[in-house]
Amino acid sequence: MPERLLAPEGTPASIVEFEHGGATLIAEDFGTGARPYVLIHGIGMGRSVYLDFVERLPGRIIALDLPGFGEAPEPSRTLTMARHADLIAAFLRSIDVSDAVVIGHSMGSQIGAELASRHPSVVDGVVLAGPTVNSASRSVREQATYLMRDLIGERPIVLWRGAREYLRGGPHLIRKIRATVVHEPEKAYAKVLCPVLVLRGERDPLAPVDWCRKIVSLIPGRAELREIPDHGHGTLISDAELAADLITEFAASL
Repeated sequence: MPERLLAPEGTPASIVEFEHGGATLIAEDFGTGARPYVLIHGIGMGRSVYLDFVERLPGRIIALDLPGFGEAPEPSRTLTMARHADLIAAFLRSIDVSDAVVIGHSMGSQIGAELASRHPSVVDGVVLAGPTVNSASRSVREQATYLMRDLIGERPIVLWRGAREYLRGGPHLIRKIRATVVHEPEKAYAKVLCPVLVLRGERDPLAPVDWCRKIVSLIPGRAELREIPDHGHGTLISDAELAADLITEFAASL
């Protein structure tokens, strides 16, 4: 059975496995608030890496392990970003959520954009944190180079949590990385009608500022870019107070 990983001791929490279309996600649901925050992790990660972040984020939190990551079982075939979005939308509808504030980090930003464009009825706002994949650098080699550059200056807790989850990502990790690289998130951005907050760490080579500005320009509705000083790509994994404050402010404005 999936474990309780994020909910504070003494806080009621629901931890469920949800299957749809041949793939299974794990959801840890706890806290209370007007709009639930739905947390979608990046490639090679899982919900457990966001302990510091959720401790600083007030309200109801629904943190996910996507298929083949964290505690979720490996799917029979690697999911596209669109199929991930369809799975999450089916889960949110199953628990009567129609007003989510979706927080997608890295690969999760690509899935979050697909979720908002394909299933707008379940999303009130989207946070794209460290959004990938930069359209000017769409290859596995380039993305791996940027990741290594980011890790050089990263905090030890980010390295430890990330390494642990990458090892748990399983033998199909390269296939999953390819699925993120071939995805063209700009096509989804052009269809996102809800408000959007784009977040990047000041030192994040995977989400360069020019790419983040382009994302803002592609979104037809309200969109803004905020930069977090002295942070890299793992801006939600450690020292996450500034990110949590900006996201809380964004959610309150919806």
